[in-house]
Formats: sequence, C-alpha cells, structure tokens
Amino acid sequence: MAAPGAPAASFRAVPYRGIITLCCMIGTLMQALDATIANVALPYMQGSLSATYDQITWVLTSYIIAAAIMTAPVGWLAARFGRRNLFVVSLAGFTVTSMLCGLAQSLGQIVIFRIAQGMFGAALVPLSQSIMLDIYPVERRGQAMAIWGMGVMVGPIMGPTLGGYLTEFYSWRWVFYVNVPFGIAAMLGLMFFMRRLRGNVSLRFDWLGFAVLALGIGAFQMMLDRGELKDWFGSAEIVTEATLAGIGFYLFIVHLLTAKKPFIPPALFHDVNFSASMLVMFSAGLVLVASSALLAPYLQELAGYPVETAGLVLAPRGVGTLAAMMVAGRLADRTDPRILMLIGVMLLEYSIWIMLGWTPDIAPRAVASAIVIQGAGLGLIFTPLQVMAFATLPVAMRTDGASLLSLFRNFGSAIGVSITSALLDRIGQVEHSALAGFVTPFRRLFENNPAIHHLLDPNTAAGAAALNQVINQQAQAIAYLADFKLMMLTTLPIIPLILIMRRRGHAAALPAEHAAVME
Repeated sequence: MAAPGAPAASFRAVPYRGIITLCCMIGTLMQALDATIANVALPYMQGSLSATYDQITWVLTSYIIAAAIMTAPVGWLAARFGRRNLFVVSLAGFTVTSMLCGLAQSLGQIVIFRIAQGMFGAALVPLSQSIMLDIYPVERRGQAMAIWGMGVMVGPIMGPTLGGYLTEFYSWRWVFYVNVPFGIAAMLGLMFFMRRLRGNVSLRFDWLGFAVLALGIGAFQMMLDRGELKDWFGSAEIVTEATLAGIGFYLFIVHLLTAKKPFIPPALFHDVNFSASMLVMFSAGLVLVASSALLAPYLQELAGYPVETAGLVLAPRGVGTLAAMMVAGRLADRTDPRILMLIGVMLLEYSIWIMLGWTPDIAPRAVASAIVIQGAGLGLIFTPLQVMAFATLPVAMRTDGASLLSLFRNFGSAIGVSITSALLDRIGQVEHSALAGFVTPFRRLFENNPAIHHLLDPNTAAGAAALNQVINQQAQAIAYLADFKLMMLTTLPIIPLILIMRRRGHAAALPAEHAAVME
C-alpha cells in the first residue's frame, strides 16, 4: 500500500494517459452511438431484409435488451479477468459483431449479431469510466468526467444524424461498418499502452443472482419496447412480461439481501452519495432521451418543419451540453459540485417551462434558445454527478458502481421514452374526442364565416379530412404539453437528492498499486 501522500505521485507516473483516455473515449462513443444510430436506417433494412415493421424493430430491441442484461455483471467480470483483458475482448467482440451486422443477409442473422453486439458493448461505458477515474488525480477528476461524459451525452444526439447521412449517401450497412476502424484502433491502443493485471481467479460467479436479474431486466425492457405496439396491459404478452419482470426483480432483491457473496456488492447501496446519484441519473435519463424523442416529431409533424430545418434547430442542444460540460469539468474540481448541479436543475426546469408556452407556429429561434438552455442544464448536472457519485465510494467498487450508474441511466431513458410515447398517444386520442364534440354546425365560427364552413364542411370528404386534421393538430399540441409537464415534474426530485449528498472527502484516495492498473 502507498503512503498517505503517495496517490498524486502515482498518478503522475501513469504512462500514456492521453492514449488510454482516447481509447476509452472511442469505446464510450461507439457504444453510445449504436443505441440510436440504426433508428433512421430501419426502413431501408426492412426492405433489404424482407421484414415487417414489427420484425425490424427487433434490430433495436435485441441490442438494448442484451446490453442492459450484461451491464450488471461488468464489475465481477473485470475483477475476475482483469479490466484491460475485459476491455480488449469487449472492443474486439463489438468490432467483429458490428462488421457481421453489416454483412447480415437475413433478419435472423442481424438480430443474432445485434444481441452479440449488445453483450460485448455493455462493458465499454462502465469500464471506460472506472479507468478514467483511476488514471486521473482527484483534483482533475471533474475534467476527466467531462471528457468521458461527452461521449455518453453526445453519442445518442449524434446517432440519428450520422446514421441518416451514412444511409443516404452509402448504405444502411455502413451504420455498422463505421465502428470497425475505430474499434480496431482502440483495441490496439489498449493492448500496447495499458499494462495488464491478473484477475482474481478464485472468484465464483453468482449465477442465481444474475439469472433472476437478467429475467427482470429482459422482461422489463420487452414490456417497455413492445407496450405501445401491443396496447400495453390490454395485451396478454405485456401482462406476462410485467409479471416476469416483477418476479425477477423481487427475487433479485431477496437474493441480494440474503446471499453471502452476490455479484453486486450490497455495500454499494450503503454509500449515500452513490445511492442518491443513481436516482439522479435515473431522473436525468428520463429527460435526456425522452425530450429528444419528442422534439423531432413535434417540429416536423406539428410545426411543419422540413427534416433538414428540424435537424439544424435541434443541433444547439448538443452545443449547449458540450459547452456546459466543459465549464463544469473545470469548476467541479474548484467549487462544490452540488452548486453546479442545482444550477443545472434550475436551467433544465426553466427550459421545460419555456416549452410549455410553445404552439405549432413556434419560430426556429425560440426553439433553439430553449433547447440550448436545456442542453446546458443537462451538462451541468451530468459532469458534477459523476464526481459526487464516486467521491466517497471505495476504489474497489468503482467498476461495479459505474455499471450500476449506466444501468440506471438506460432504465431511465427506456422508461422515459415509453411513458411519454404512451401518454402522447392516449391524451391525443382523449383530446381529439373532446375537441370534436365542440365542432357543430351551430358554432358561431361556422355561422358567421361561410368560407370556413365550406372548407371544413364535414359532409364532404375533403372538408371532413381537413376538419379532422385541424382537430388532430390541436389535440396533439395539448398532448405534447402534457408530456412537457411530466418531464418538469420528474426533474424536481433531483433537488432533495442533491442536498443529501456529502462533499468529497479523502476516503476515495487511490492506492499506488491500483493506479498501476492503467499501466
């Protein structure tokens, strides 16, 4: 063990820190991109692979479920086989399966390859985060998390844009081929510049705990992904998946509390900072992806923006996130990270409050100004949160902690998209029915304006279609506002969670031999 004053010196002795950081960033960005990059290519895959819409969505679902299930045991795998070994194998597997996805000739092939890609990719984000926490000293940890966080936050934002470009100018197969050169470069960089430490071969895997957690996660993700398609709990499939998810999570909690050596250390949940950070990450994940999923159709379907204009208007969100993360990365090491997070929450709430005043004729400048504030708020929350989450957590639990944070972020994102989509559909139908009840020939609008009565005459096919379009637009606008209100409410619990966190102490100082993991 190092002397109390040794950690800083050991950090300075870590060679090739820049190259290792770059390799970690490549792994993080690849995994984050692949969660969304294939979305816009689905129609092209559907025709090429002769699949129905219901079938082709398995290209997305299979990856998400596999990645979610395999995120939880990353900490155990790293301890058993060594972080460098696990990272290199994960990069190699992710790269090979990406190439196989591009070469797939049938729906069955691409689904199998996507499952394998998700399994290998699950370790990339938590491993890269825990490694960067170890190779940077405490006083530079905020900057390190800002760099790492750019890949996590920007990946899902860039994914649809990059996927659309590659599909339009090349082929949908390049959505997967693009990973190959970067994956090879990152893998070679880690093999040559990061020293290897042996894993603990005496560790035994908790198969029962993993099995029941995998059942809970897999069934839960299936329920969320297929709920809207199957009319939620009106479908026997969704009821079955919900039941299996409940059983799986219940058995896992019982096992966690009673087993001698569960593969997720229960001590993780004893750390106040980390437990609060998981819940904050869950709430932030709800808004991060749900807002992106809502804004694009709002601008295109309600506001009538062309696809190119909608893309340009939404771009400032990523700019705001990047700028805020860079600022937060510098300030998180010099000031109380909780203050930055509270400012981020206020900016996030303010941006959603602005969105509550939107109408379908919203100007592009007004949209851009609101979402750049929203992006800045998310950036100010995300970077200091990584610092606070690991401030008091023992070094040995960092990889497990990073895995759980990734899992909670993905859970929040999945739940946010599913709930907002379901709410949008249901409220849209209810409001359409309510608004239609006010449209009668006796309304003054129709009596005093023959031109409007002629254009919206429900007795003619053209008039009925036009009238239905007007009602539907107004109903959808109300439904979107309900979703915005929901997002505002989901961010409020972040404030008390931030207030119960403790400032960073010296408990997490890194021993010299642990820093050597980055060799």
